Amino acid sequence: MPTLQALFQNGYHVPLVVTQPDRPKGRGRKTVAPPVKTKALELGLKVLQPSTLKGEKFSVQVQQLQPDFLVVVAFGHILAGNILQLPKVGTINIHASLLPKYRGPAPVQWAIINGESQTGITTMLMDTGVDTGDILLTQKESIFAEDTAETLHDRLAQSGAKLLLKTLEAYANETIRPIPQDHSSATYAPLLKKQDGHIRWYETADKLAAFIRGMTPWPGAFTYHSKNRLKILKAAAIPQKITEPAGTVLKAFPDELHVATTTGALSILEIQGPSGKRLSIADFLRGYPLPVGTLLR
Repeated sequence: MPTLQALFQNGYHVPLVVTQPDRPKGRGRKTVAPPVKTKALELGLKVLQPSTLKGEKFSVQVQQLQPDFLVVVAFGHILAGNILQLPKVGTINIHASLLPKYRGPAPVQWAIINGESQTGITTMLMDTGVDTGDILLTQKESIFAEDTAETLHDRLAQSGAKLLLKTLEAYANETIRPIPQDHSSATYAPLLKKQDGHIRWYETADKLAAFIRGMTPWPGAFTYHSKNRLKILKAAAIPQKITEPAGTVLKAFPDELHVATTTGALSILEIQGPSGKRLSIADFLRGYPLPVGTLLR
């Protein structure tokens, strides 16, 4: 949405906005429009929501517009070569990493999970590979100790919009030269699934703290106590000599929850339990005590 807004506000002619179909969401399974559609309609722009990009129908619809550029931001589909060749100048993708690092669908999450201190935005010319096209411009972005995937994503979305404007301006001025990626240095950020959020207590406390930040808000980091699924929303690593098995609740103050890891302890600060409410650990423990020695799995 920041990219769409930036293009509109800076006078670019956007004849068509292509986004995902409306889909059912939430417990009531009510059909909801994607946010990009809502924003496009607010701006008075035409919207197309194809269920598939295969076949000639979609390519013919785009070709009739005779676009100079296609701009792709977090669309979630690989575009075939015939579509990439439709614009007069090129198809530009905004990717949330410093390519060739973290190609793939989840670069923001994996950069945090892996403990990176820096990531960024890349604009590139798309080809038929997965984030393998020639690089146009890049912009670095620091990853702060308190960043979650949500906060970092939102900053990168704003940075990406600004970098696209610079990219289009440079193209118009013919001051940009595409640079081939060094494929030997590429790393991949695979798609995350709901079960990937399961906390493995045998990791170190530092790694688990980063894992929880990277999994927030989706798919969410979680553990089990008995049959209850506990979603961990905020945590911090504590240097501590550990003799108990990983996942064991340790002795702490009554309003604290410290859990043993392979190296150090993890202090749980915010949690969501069976009630479904996001609670501070002090509030949670008042209604759901976890005695010392309890094993989380």
